[in-house]
Amino acid sequence: MPRFIYTVQDSEGNVTTGSMESEDEDSLVNTLQNKGYFILSIQSEKESAKGLFALKKKAGGKVSGREIVFFGEQIATLVAGGVPLVRALSLLAENSENKALQTVLFQITKDVSAGSTLHKALEKHPDIFDDIWVSLVAAGEVSGQLPLVLRQITKYKEMQEEIKGKIITAFAYPTVLFLMSMGVLFYFVIFIVPVFAQIFKDFGLKLPLVTKMVMGFSYIIQNYWLMMIISSIAGYWTFKMYIKTEAGLLTWNKFLFSLPGLGGFIKNMQYERCLTTMSTLLKSGVSIINSLAVLENAFKKNLIIQGALKKAKNEITSGKAISESFKRTGVFPAFVTDMMLMGEESGKLPDMIDVLSGYYKEQINQFLRRFSAIIDPILMLGIGAIIGTVVMSVYIPIFQLSQIKGN
Repeated sequence: MPRFIYTVQDSEGNVTTGSMESEDEDSLVNTLQNKGYFILSIQSEKESAKGLFALKKKAGGKVSGREIVFFGEQIATLVAGGVPLVRALSLLAENSENKALQTVLFQITKDVSAGSTLHKALEKHPDIFDDIWVSLVAAGEVSGQLPLVLRQITKYKEMQEEIKGKIITAFAYPTVLFLMSMGVLFYFVIFIVPVFAQIFKDFGLKLPLVTKMVMGFSYIIQNYWLMMIISSIAGYWTFKMYIKTEAGLLTWNKFLFSLPGLGGFIKNMQYERCLTTMSTLLKSGVSIINSLAVLENAFKKNLIIQGALKKAKNEITSGKAISESFKRTGVFPAFVTDMMLMGEESGKLPDMIDVLSGYYKEQINQFLRRFSAIIDPILMLGIGAIIGTVVMSVYIPIFQLSQIKGN
């Protein structure tokens, strides 16, 4: 009979860990519940014997943004409905279909039931619950408005996932179309062109420049494909190592911001994320200094925005106005700082920042709509021109052969 290790809580709130033999997990659950225990976690001794490494591996699995949004909605609903926090966490852990998230939720439940605050329990799992989660929950616990704050977190994360989904949708079809077209093109160049190249060589034809270029490309791919793959992998690895350095990441950020056509879109995405997060933090009762500290950490991968936020935070700490501090960074548009000034003067800064984030959301949506409408015909024309050139490079010599045969 298998042995299980369990963690339970009694009616007085005391947490106990023990082990017991049982036919299966369901039987053990019934036994413990009949004794009046509230179950926090159950694990077979065989799984537990795998050790800490196995637990970390299980807990370190993939948890999607949508699953975190769904968790936020559920915990907010349960807590707002009067369900005790520990009970709400336990219910969500027991019913989670994602094993990685389930393991984390059981651990959070155990920590909270042992007396930890929720934000401290979340803080132990930064891969799933980022600084924004931790800061907002801490503000909700201090203010006594945890259900309201949880709903604000959910709304914020849901908006971010919605934008991410729109971007993926806009770029998915063009990417698939491009990859499929390149696949067909490479197949033609690698397997079809060499056959005709040999025929043209046997006949001693004088080939046009475009045919020579296509056949030269085919020869390079056929004879140096391994070197090309190794070079591509080495180049990718070198690039990844380079952008892990501060100078490399800053250079990459500047390059993205300066891209023709896409640079403005990338900037708008960063502004929207920054303003939406700031608005959510301020509305939840987090101070402007703490909000900027959280944002600093959230923009680790964009040193331009991170540097601007750090500079603004230092300016505000020294006593300068919020709008003036942001203006002095030289990163945020005048439109943003002017609106912040109006928000400061009216005493409605969070609402004004919310208006700004809405403006940038609309800018992003407009770009995606235009991009979807324009990219398809551009891709069709571009890919058609490339494939047409390759086909014509083979057809022209064939036409010459037909003339030789006629003569």
